[in-house]
Amino acid sequence: MRLARFSHEGRDHTGALLGDEVADLGDADPIGLLARGSDAIRAAAQAAPRRLALAQVRLRAPIPRPPKLLAIGLNYADHCTEAGMPEPDFPVFFNKQTTCVTGPGDPIHVPRVSTLVDYEAELAIVIGRRCRHVPAARAGEVIAGYMAINDVTVRDWQLRAPTMTLGKSFDTHGPTGPWVVTADEIPDPQDLRLRAWVNGVCMQDASTSGMIFDCAAQIETLSTAFTLEPGDVIATGTPAGVGMLRRPPVWLAPGDTVTIRVDGIGAIENPVIAEPDDTQCIQEPPR
Repeated sequence: MRLARFSHEGRDHTGALLGDEVADLGDADPIGLLARGSDAIRAAAQAAPRRLALAQVRLRAPIPRPPKLLAIGLNYADHCTEAGMPEPDFPVFFNKQTTCVTGPGDPIHVPRVSTLVDYEAELAIVIGRRCRHVPAARAGEVIAGYMAINDVTVRDWQLRAPTMTLGKSFDTHGPTGPWVVTADEIPDPQDLRLRAWVNGVCMQDASTSGMIFDCAAQIETLSTAFTLEPGDVIATGTPAGVGMLRRPPVWLAPGDTVTIRVDGIGAIENPVIAEPDDTQCIQEPPR
């Protein structure tokens, strides 16, 4: 099954894909549905009071505010090679703040403070069960599904601090989608083709088999340290071809379009724009 969030006639809904239609599940909690499994999603879709043509709706981020958005660096051997760095002996995890999450067609902002904005095509895991100390052999039991993610990075902000949180967490720098494909439809997450294009030019083309630490190993490590919860998202790393390491570098600029595709899951396509003037705000306190 494919579980999505979409907007229609000014409202956001949860939906399940049935061919080229989306079954409208109304205000159903996508995390709760994913935790119940694909059979529950299928039953909800069959009972839905209406279906809409996919072309009629605007897809949104499938998990609009995940409890945690975790990511891993230097997790493809070819990416380590292009960076001139050794393969890590232990996975390099970091947080992206969940306010960076945006939809599969929403704009990526080039922030006012930097022009060094980079793309990173990645496979994302969505956790479906609350879990701790999960051995790699049982990791599949806690995965609800998968989606594509662009781990957009502001490189100078990433490199000026010992941790990567700032450079990885700018608003709009976590496009996800186009939907969550439930785990039962992905027989082997380590056998998926992963690609990125900028303005139609292919920049990254690899297989998830190139991961140093596979999906199961990542879940084992993370769940050893802390509890994973339904709706947590893990971005599993990017292969070679990032803009920073090209010669000359390729930085995202207003007017560009970035497309990320994971075969078996789907594609997200995001326009790049300058950060709008209206992003500066101070929320008023409640009265």
